[in-house]
Amino acid sequence: MSAATARESPRRVLVTGASRGIGRAAMRALAQAGYQAVGLARQVPGDAAAGEQFLACDLTDAQATRTLLDALLREGPFYGLVNNAGMAHATSLAETSVQEMDEAMALNVNAALVCMQALMPGMVQARAGRVVNISSRAALGKPLRTTYSASKAALIGMSRTWALELAPHQITVNAIAPGPVDTGLFWAASPPDAAQTRALMDAVPLQRVGAPAEIAHAIAFLLHPLSGYITGQILHIDGGLTISATRL
Repeated sequence: MSAATARESPRRVLVTGASRGIGRAAMRALAQAGYQAVGLARQVPGDAAAGEQFLACDLTDAQATRTLLDALLREGPFYGLVNNAGMAHATSLAETSVQEMDEAMALNVNAALVCMQALMPGMVQARAGRVVNISSRAALGKPLRTTYSASKAALIGMSRTWALELAPHQITVNAIAPGPVDTGLFWAASPPDAAQTRALMDAVPLQRVGAPAEIAHAIAFLLHPLSGYITGQILHIDGGLTISATRL
């Protein structure tokens, strides 16, 4: 299908964690690309523009999420899913609790599973679909991120498995693994004045943090009809950090 056809018939895309950061930028980028973006977040953003559809949802509550998705699906199927919602605990191995791991898995992994299972039947029936899971470069390992790195690595594993299972239905599944990005989530876990943050930034070859709009651009690319031959891939957008001699 051509890009022009996609614009003539807006396709719905669900974005989780849509009220700020990468999710907020994705909502704007997808609207500009002609999609009908529907955002889920704990709170509706105060700067929501006319025509933007945001719904409040606690994605850690699996049953409440399923109920909301069932209501949305009665309005029609979704072409795309962007699993962006996430949390990051900044605790050492010795201080990491099982409760923190449960919290990270509930939002970073389980919520993605619930959303995928709800939207999958419509995609299968249409024999078309795009799924983009937002992981993290931290999945490769990062100090003070036991729960975050574990849950984001799990999301990569799920992405590859989903890509294999859904390929016969012409549904693609890919993951984006951002490095440092200028979001509240990043700065909350990585205070600018912290030695670890300074060392991290020194290791980024491009010597800057990424912008949410740059990640949103990649999301829109993977959702595009002409990206239908890309599946099961992990796209690192990190200013070159993964090829840096220093791993932090």
